[in-house]
Amino acid sequence: MSVPISAVSSRLLHLDVLKAVAAQLIVLHHLAAYGPVAETVQALWPALIAWLYEYGRMAVQVFLVVGGFLTARGLAPSGRRLEGAPLSLLWRRYLRLALPFTAAVLLTLACSALVAPLLPELVPAAVSAPQLLAHALLLHDVLGHEALTVGAWYVAIDLQLFALLLALLWLARGSAAARWLGPALVLLLSAASLWVFNLDAGQDIWAPYFFGAYGMGALVHWLGLSRYRRLGLVLMTALAGGALVYEFRERLALALATALLLAWLQQRHQHGLRLLRGRAAAAVAHLGTHSYALFLVHFPICLLVNALFEHKDPEHPWAGVAAMAAAWALSNLAALPFYRWIEVPAGRLRLGWARTQQA
Repeated sequence: MSVPISAVSSRLLHLDVLKAVAAQLIVLHHLAAYGPVAETVQALWPALIAWLYEYGRMAVQVFLVVGGFLTARGLAPSGRRLEGAPLSLLWRRYLRLALPFTAAVLLTLACSALVAPLLPELVPAAVSAPQLLAHALLLHDVLGHEALTVGAWYVAIDLQLFALLLALLWLARGSAAARWLGPALVLLLSAASLWVFNLDAGQDIWAPYFFGAYGMGALVHWLGLSRYRRLGLVLMTALAGGALVYEFRERLALALATALLLAWLQQRHQHGLRLLRGRAAAAVAHLGTHSYALFLVHFPICLLVNALFEHKDPEHPWAGVAAMAAAWALSNLAALPFYRWIEVPAGRLRLGWARTQQA
């Protein structure tokens, strides 16, 4: 389902650009990391596969920054205080993330069963009911279960980050200084993440480890509404830059660069300067809209294409390039029905107390 050109003008196209590019890089990273297709292409283009494997995964930092921006915009759009009931907001976020994710896990398991005879190294050896339940609750890493699909950790962390930002805004809600207290708490936790939590790789199953990037995205939204925008951006850059001087981390350098780029693009948007127009804008809006569906559905396609490639066992290395291109294209096509029939209904669903609190 494409995005009508008439609806594009109301979108934040610069966010769609960032989401679209990040999603495509994540797909290419996984295509370069798993299976005989990647091994065949590596023999032909070793530098490209090595780059995609090493740096393609860093596109997650773009998702973190954009996610923080969108969450701040949704929870406190005016930059003043939390809007909405916290439990209802958290439940709706869980449904929007977990239902499509669970569907993707089941799809991956079905494809894993098909390809297991050919690619046993790419599929789980066994799947237990507690493991499935932990995935459905987005607690698989916390409870120590092996992930059943790629990117599962990110979906779980996204919910944790949303809950953490929601909690900070909830703490600030009753204060007369709520206009600045919420963003100030986000700034403090972002600094703690950059300077403390993110230095311990053993904490990467918890939100504080990633909150530096997420918090910078949230701050970019609020600073865009403030008369002290430039001063705030300088302070944010100094905190992140100092943390990078203390211990350089490429992923955080990318997060900072993304946040500053987002701040510049958002300023242009607020002044009515369009990044793209016409069909190019509609195409980017389409890719941005389907980025989460693509993120979820591409690994089952990767498994199927790799299994077919292994079965045919072509001798020419260019067959691997064709297979990788086919997997990339089919992943983008598969995202269309997944978005239409799974992600969209999940986003509209209201269950339990979310419905009663809105009554």
